[in-house]
Parts: sequence; structure tokens; C-alpha cells
Amino acid sequence: MEPRDPHPVTGVPFPSPVPPGDGWPGDPASADTPVAGTAAQVRRLAASAGSVADLQARVSVCRACPRLVRWREDVARTGRRASFADQPYWGRPGPSFGDPDAGVLLVGLAPAANGTNRTGRMFTGDSSGDFLYAALHRTGFAALPTSEAAGDGQALTDLRIVAAVRCAPPANKPTADEKARCAPWLERDLELAVPRLRAVLCLGSIGWDAALSAARSLGWEVPRPKPRFGHGAEVPLGLPDGRTVRLVGSYHVSPHNTFTRRLTPQMLDDVLVGLRR
Repeated sequence: MEPRDPHPVTGVPFPSPVPPGDGWPGDPASADTPVAGTAAQVRRLAASAGSVADLQARVSVCRACPRLVRWREDVARTGRRASFADQPYWGRPGPSFGDPDAGVLLVGLAPAANGTNRTGRMFTGDSSGDFLYAALHRTGFAALPTSEAAGDGQALTDLRIVAAVRCAPPANKPTADEKARCAPWLERDLELAVPRLRAVLCLGSIGWDAALSAARSLGWEVPRPKPRFGHGAEVPLGLPDGRTVRLVGSYHVSPHNTFTRRLTPQMLDDVLVGLRR
């Protein structure tokens, strides 16, 4: 029998990685959720997802990138950080987190090996998440100033967090092929958000590039030459219905950026407050 460890909030024991439909807090999938094992299957399952909930269920069981599948599951089984060695690890792709009717999508890079890959929730359980959720709380988007584990009561209003790549990559560096395979999930996230969407906030240049690429793939009007990323950079994206969505850049909430004060709490707060316009 697979070893099981108690969830830090509920105390329910889980194996690592966590099987879909096993009862993990916030797990969007079930044992019957279709699994993408190839790039073609990612495209098909993303395009046919009829709702945010359906899309995230499919994201959370994707196995289309063999290197990332091996890495995330190896970390979950034998590569856990010592401080979390007694906890179960999610060990699956990170589904989006937040308000399904949000007017703002926040696009990050990829899950962290001992963050989202452990907790199953975007930007949860590491120092990057601590910095981000404190800012989201100060600016009225988050119910709590911290996000420690799935099931802790955290909730977002008018904002949903997605990522350019949904699995934790070795050395935090997904390959170009892995980014391309994951792109249809982000494209469908943008497409499903369109009826309410007013802004896309990109943390870092990789999130910026992924959002621009997804917008072009959907037939949105993107300025040329390619808009340059920068903190506070903003460009309009034209939707097929004639409306405009704002693409906004922010330095990533990585420990390097926050410890060196390249990104300060006030800088992030200013960007987040601007998203309410």
C-alpha cells in the first residue's frame, strides 16, 4: 500500500502524488476526468472545455510533458523539502485559483516544486506566494493575507491566477517545447474569461510573452512591434467584439526580486490598485 501522510489542514491522509477525486481540498478533477497525454490531446481537451471548472479539472491531470511529469512526481515522492517531509505533495499540474467570474487574470510562470507542487494551489506555500497574497489582501482581491495550504479559507474576488506552464519544472526553467504544449490551456483560460475580462496582469517577462502569444492565437489585436515587458508597462489588446483588454506587466514576486527590492510591496500595490480601473 502506498504511504500516506496527513494533510496539514484537514488531517486526512493522502498518497503523493494525490490521485484525482481523492478528496484533496479544492481538487477540481475526478477519476473520470479526461487526461491529455500528447500535445494534440491538450489542444483538443482545452478547446472542448465548456467552463472554467471543466478546464481546470483537465489541466490538473495533464501528462503531456514527460520530463515535467517525472520531475513533479519525483519531488512529491522522494524530493520533498525537509520542512515538509511529513506532508503529502499534490504532485500534479496546478489548476487556476480564484474567482471564476474574475475581471482580472494574473499570469505567472510555473508552479514551484515545494510550493504549488506541494499544496495544489497557485502561489501557495512559499515566499513568492507570501509576498503576492499579502498584496492581494491589502488591495481587496484576497480574503486572507496569507495562503499556506489548500483548504485554509483563502478566496479571491474579481481575480483568478493562472500560469504559462502548469507543472513545476526542474530549475524553474521549462523548455520551449513544454511552454508550447501547455499554451492551449492558457488560451482557453483567456477565452473563457472574455465576457468579464478587463485586464491581464503578467508577473515577469515569461508570463508577458505567454499572454501575448495566447492573445495572438485567439485572433486578438496585439500591437506591433511586440510590446516590451516592464514593471507597470501597459498595452491594449483588441477583442474580436471591439472591446479592449489591458495587458499590464509587473516584476515577478520571486525571492530574488523581493529580497533585492527590485519589487517592493508598494510597487506591487500600485499595479494591483490600477487594475480596478
